[in-house]
Amino acid sequence: MSFFIGIASVIVPIIMYILQHYWRMLRLLFNSIALLSFLIFGNIAAYSILKVIKGNTVFMTTIHSVFLNVYFLLTGAYIGVYILYQVLFLIFKERSNSKRFSPK
Repeated sequence: MSFFIGIASVIVPIIMYILQHYWRMLRLLFNSIALLSFLIFGNIAAYSILKVIKGNTVFMTTIHSVFLNVYFLLTGAYIGVYILYQVLFLIFKERSNSKRFSPK
């Protein structure tokens, strides 16, 4: 399973980059899903921390129960892949800009 996660974290951002290169509308879709994922991920994390603080149950096992939340895991996974996709996008953008302005 860990091998699959490792390979997917490399392959999926590459596929996202290729797809958005041919269909520009997908860039908007990927960004919109990322915004929604950041909101859900952040709100779940904040609510979990608030619940621990309000309940005076500041134990490591209590806060780690957030990892049992499927939405937290799914949005966190998408955020991870999205960040890699954005770094890949930035690399290729910088590469094309440097070719354009390189001295001859």
